[in-house]
Amino acid sequence: MELLIRVGPHHSERGNRRNGATKPTEKFKRMKASALSSLLHSPSIKLGLSTNSSISRSINIFPHLLFPCLGPINSPRTSVFSNPLNLPRKFHPSPSNFPIPMASSFNSEQARAPPAIPCPSPPLTKFKIGLCQLSVTADKERNIAHARKAIEETAEKGARLVVLPEIWNSPYSNDSFPVYAEDIDAGASPSVSMLSEIARRLKITIVGGSIPERSGDRLYNTCCVLGSDGKVKAKHRKIHLFDIDIPGKITFMESKTLTAGETPTIVDTDVGRIGVGICYDIRFPELAMIYAARGAHLLCYPGAFNMTTGPLHWELLQRARAVDNQLYVATCSPARDAGAGYVAWGHSTLVGPFGEVLATTDHEEAIIIAEIDYSIMEMRRTNLPLVKQRRADLYQLVDKERLGLE
Repeated sequence: MELLIRVGPHHSERGNRRNGATKPTEKFKRMKASALSSLLHSPSIKLGLSTNSSISRSINIFPHLLFPCLGPINSPRTSVFSNPLNLPRKFHPSPSNFPIPMASSFNSEQARAPPAIPCPSPPLTKFKIGLCQLSVTADKERNIAHARKAIEETAEKGARLVVLPEIWNSPYSNDSFPVYAEDIDAGASPSVSMLSEIARRLKITIVGGSIPERSGDRLYNTCCVLGSDGKVKAKHRKIHLFDIDIPGKITFMESKTLTAGETPTIVDTDVGRIGVGICYDIRFPELAMIYAARGAHLLCYPGAFNMTTGPLHWELLQRARAVDNQLYVATCSPARDAGAGYVAWGHSTLVGPFGEVLATTDHEEAIIIAEIDYSIMEMRRTNLPLVKQRRADLYQLVDKERLGLE
């Protein structure tokens, strides 16, 4: 099918002239010609021009949409119908010298304040991650020994990064948090001591789930990240406390015993730059966006969603955080204990930068081994260059810590 094209005054424009209105300005005429040029020369459009075509279509072009940098144009709409430009009867486009303005016109880098930090080159491009979905009991010594065994088994399967669940050394309850809490900063933490020893011995990185932490007269839900040298490289205190009330389903108020953390946590490791959140933190996209703007390759969320929110939101939130920020997201839950006061959903998962579920499990105790390949993340960001398409004229994410506003 050929497209019959004519560039001329719209019928309302002709009417305006009959009524004595001013003729279109030279700027508007130039814009019509430029708009047509952009249309005809677009590599995605093939047009044939003929005065004898039996089928024709009209294409309405709004100059203020094509050329927002010129501001509003108080001129009638341009309508494209035929050919007064003496173009050849059979026209084949070539690259245009008048491209339509792209996202770069919107200063996309200013959509992050301060500007986003590019992802650093990771020490490893490809490696295996292990997610240890552990059963948790009221016996702390048993929980620690059990976690040690699971980490060893995961490392034997080739994992360079091991992730543990939220509150893996204690029952998940406000009554238990004060009893099982450990003073990490004072070195009085058998749980962290075990993680340190095994990370050093096996030369692996561990995102140590979370445990109740005591600091002075306060309690926190805390995740330690340990490097392959056994040292604590970072400590994340859960920022968003789990306070919910769904009548007839679940009510839990972490704030009755726990204190909220005050800072985001991002850390460089032997397997890349990792942003850390704990469970309820995953519901807040701003935190994940800050981590992405700080150059994270991977987000890790130890978490224990419940039987009400888990089926609806657990996977959904992981995939949303991954696809929004075009990076990997790993979650690790305790195994389900139907007889516990708080019943976990399970389903520990690894999600890729395209929002695809790469590995997951059901609710029983399990070890999940999966591969992370950062070259895929780079490919996805090239395929969908979201970072270059943000609209700083409409919105901005402010990282208050980096700006020193706190």
